[in-house]
Amino acid sequence: MTDPTDDGAIRLAIVDDDALVRAGLAMLLRGADGIEVVAQATDGDEVEAMVDAHRPDVILMDIRMPRMDGLAATQRVRARPPAPQVIVLTTFDTDEYVLHALRAGASGFLLKDTPPPEIIQAVRKVAAGEATLSPSVTRRLIDHLVDPIADTRRERAQRLLDRLTERELAVAVAIGRGCSNAEISAELFLSVATIKAYVSRTLTRLELNNRVQIALLVHDADLV
Repeated sequence: MTDPTDDGAIRLAIVDDDALVRAGLAMLLRGADGIEVVAQATDGDEVEAMVDAHRPDVILMDIRMPRMDGLAATQRVRARPPAPQVIVLTTFDTDEYVLHALRAGASGFLLKDTPPPEIIQAVRKVAAGEATLSPSVTRRLIDHLVDPIADTRRERAQRLLDRLTERELAVAVAIGRGCSNAEISAELFLSVATIKAYVSRTLTRLELNNRVQIALLVHDADLV
């Protein structure tokens, strides 16, 4: 079993059945300050054992793999406390599992042709508790998927959001617009610590486990 780093580095794992993709991502991320690649896996069915052995903070998770896809692996790993954050990898135009993965608890997604500096930034943001989801891409993804139960999903989202106080709802809507805690702090004239507390209470009231799920719920309710 690998011991945790004692220098505060982000412990990163890469899960992809393509050896070239794994090697490229590992090479890129090993050169980034404050990030340590601690493990790699070739399929979703290896992820739970990998998490037990190496305890990553963040997993870059491919969606399409032969035995267990990234959706199922994300659901499993996010259900295990303490759970690492997950960023799913997708080709966007052909991968219709992305929203399902986000609903399962992933903290965002990256396109496989994302520029290297943006990949590094995304890993750091997710490790810090932020999301890697931009509102414009969220809108495109939602529009890309044909949802036959959109009305039911909207009603459910609106019913859940009714649990929130006025200030909690304002924070949730800001998250849905892709705002960071610092940006919400400036917008609402509250400290970042206070915003973090609101985010935590909002997650508890909505029975969700990360801010990406808040963003999706806000989009489902047509509030952004």
